[in-house]
Amino acid sequence: MTVLTMRLMAETIHFDDARPGSVPRGWLAGKTGRGEPHWAVAVDASAPSQPQVLKQSGQATFAVCLYTNAALSNGYVAVKFKPVSGKEDQAGGVIWRAQDTDNYYVCRANAMEDNVTLYKTVNGKRTSLDIVGRVGGYGVKAKVASGEWHTLRVEFAGRRCKVLFDGRHMFDVEDSTFSAAGMIGVWTKADSVTLFDDFTFGQ
Repeated sequence: MTVLTMRLMAETIHFDDARPGSVPRGWLAGKTGRGEPHWAVAVDASAPSQPQVLKQSGQATFAVCLYTNAALSNGYVAVKFKPVSGKEDQAGGVIWRAQDTDNYYVCRANAMEDNVTLYKTVNGKRTSLDIVGRVGGYGVKAKVASGEWHTLRVEFAGRRCKVLFDGRHMFDVEDSTFSAAGMIGVWTKADSVTLFDDFTFGQ
């Protein structure tokens, strides 16, 4: 595994070099909890970077796809995502400091709830984290339109994480559960069918 340094420029993965129907090279497709996720590259006419996207179309408690060729302790991760469908959930998220598919931070935006929330997942159990400057509550309200592309970005250094959705600073969180460098990736919940493109990371 290659650990990124402060000298590394940003890298963006467009999923256009992978064979449709396959998991892209360097990615680990998996899940947290139960179910059968289905991660695969697909051709999509709406892709921000033509012609392909990474698509999750199965069902799992949480579907996780980790990029194993890099590890970050401090830096940022961002992705463009499009919630397509889902009766139980329509969500897309980014993961960082992942130790495995059961231990990581995740920030997700949900089109059924119209909110953005940051969690820690420890031994497979997900817990939402309090927002800096606010006691209690659950995430922050934001319009997450189904069938449209959105951008989710998290910047993290030490205990502090800064969340941006569609270019707008939403909130900050402080937590020290995971401090070591870890994998980055993307995430969905339940029966969410979600597309991902332009996965960007760096320090």
